[in-house]
Amino acid sequence: MRDLFNFNLIRLTVVGFLVFVFCSMYFYPGGNIHDESQVGYSFSHNFLSDLGAYSAHNGELNFLSSVFFAFSLGICFFAGIAFLNSVPPLFKEDGIDYWIALAGSLFIFFGMAFFALVGLTPHDLYFDEHVFFALNSFRLLIPATLLYLFLMFKNRGIDKTYAYVILFLMLAITAYVIYEIFSGSPMESESEMVRHATLQKIIVLINIVCMYFITYAFESKKTSSLVN
Repeated sequence: MRDLFNFNLIRLTVVGFLVFVFCSMYFYPGGNIHDESQVGYSFSHNFLSDLGAYSAHNGELNFLSSVFFAFSLGICFFAGIAFLNSVPPLFKEDGIDYWIALAGSLFIFFGMAFFALVGLTPHDLYFDEHVFFALNSFRLLIPATLLYLFLMFKNRGIDKTYAYVILFLMLAITAYVIYEIFSGSPMESESEMVRHATLQKIIVLINIVCMYFITYAFESKKTSSLVN
């Protein structure tokens, strides 16, 4: 299993996520929560969750878009397995660091699993479940990134450049979670919807790009261990 669920799989998942999401956007019929007449998908006026709805906001069946969306988030589950399968073994000889790596990887795994479940719970059919998985998928990544950050600064075998990448990711996710808690509802006004929808895409993009680079951080640890 270790040969399959590795860092290369995580990188492939990042690429696959982007491809499937853009396909989903292409096939989205149209409409948003404030304007049913909107044509197609809008980066600033639609949420990613709109892609996974059973019916689009314009009333049309959203079959193709929802299928691609489910694929885009479903593969995140395999990335979570890959983190859990690949990161802790790098620290098996490092005492407490192994347990920190295991804890961080478990948070990553459950965060990725929740992302996958977002795609399987359309918001127009399972609203409460959808919101629960969407909100907590991000919140689980805060302790995950904090634990990984500790490992990166503590271990000399890891290129510290990557530590600043994960520090940026942790701060970005924390800021986004705080914004989600204290900001207004996107249902209240179109301007509020635009802010929420735009920030959502920015944080998702930051997340997947940083995840991609994090794999190289731990791979540098692997290389360092082999040299020593």
